[in-house]
Amino acid sequence: MGQKTSELVLHLKKLDSAVLALSGGLDSVFLMKALSLSGIRTLAVSGSTATTPRRDLEDAIRYSEEFSVEHRVIDSGEMQSESFLANSPERCYFCKDSLFGKLVRIAREEGYKNVLDGGNLDDLQDHRPGRRAATEHAVISPLMDCGFTKEDIRSSARDLGLAIADKPASPCLSSRFAYGVSITPEGLMRVARAEDYIRDTLGIEELRVRDLGGRARIEVPADEVLSLIAKRALVVERLKLLGFAAVEIDPEGFRSGKLNRVLDNG
Repeated sequence: MGQKTSELVLHLKKLDSAVLALSGGLDSVFLMKALSLSGIRTLAVSGSTATTPRRDLEDAIRYSEEFSVEHRVIDSGEMQSESFLANSPERCYFCKDSLFGKLVRIAREEGYKNVLDGGNLDDLQDHRPGRRAATEHAVISPLMDCGFTKEDIRSSARDLGLAIADKPASPCLSSRFAYGVSITPEGLMRVARAEDYIRDTLGIEELRVRDLGGRARIEVPADEVLSLIAKRALVVERLKLLGFAAVEIDPEGFRSGKLNRVLDNG
C-alpha cells in the first residue's frame, strides 16, 4: 500500500462510520476499497435509474461483493425532477441534490455518522454543480481532502492490484445531452444502445454519443477516429435505426466535458 493510500485509510478511520455514494466508477470504487481497509462501518449505496450506465452498476455490485462491503441499490430519484429533465447547465445539481438527500436520510435513520462521495481534486477544474449539492448536504469527499488527483487514484488503485484501475471515466448518461435538450427515458436508452453498439463493434472503450437534439455526434479518442470513419456507413445506419435523424463524427476526438465549452464561451 502506497503512502497516499495509507494516509487516506488513517483519515477514514477517524470518521467512525459512513454511507458511500458508489457510482461504480474508479473513484468511488477505490474509495470503497480504502473504506474496507479502514475497518469502519460502511454502507455503499448506488443510485439506479435510466441515467445509470449498465456497466457501472454491474461494477458497483461486483466490487462491493469483492471487498465485502454492504451494498444497496436505490432509485436516486432524479428522473422525477422536472428541473433535472429540463437539462439546464445546473442539471447535475438537481441529480446530486436528490441522491445526497436520500443518502443523508439513510445515514440518519440507520446510525451512520457521515455521507461520502468520490470527488477528487480534478473535479474542481470543470463545471461541477453537483459539488454545490455535496456542500449543502454536508457530504465529505475524502479523496479531495487527502489531495488525490485522478492520476493519483489510478496509480494507487494499481498498487492495490485493482482491476478497475484503468477504467475510463463513465459519467451518467444525461451528460451526453446538449444543454437545453430535454432528458427522456427513451433518449437515454437510445444513447446507451448507440454507445454499446460502437463499443462492441469497434472495440473502442472510451467514447461518447452526444445527443444534440435528435442529431448524434460521436466522439472517440483521436487515434481511433480513422477506425470509426472506416466503419462510418455501418455505424450511421445503426444509429439511424435507433432513432437519430443524423449522425456525425467529431474529427477532433473525445475530450471529457466538451459540452461545457458553451459555458466557457458564454
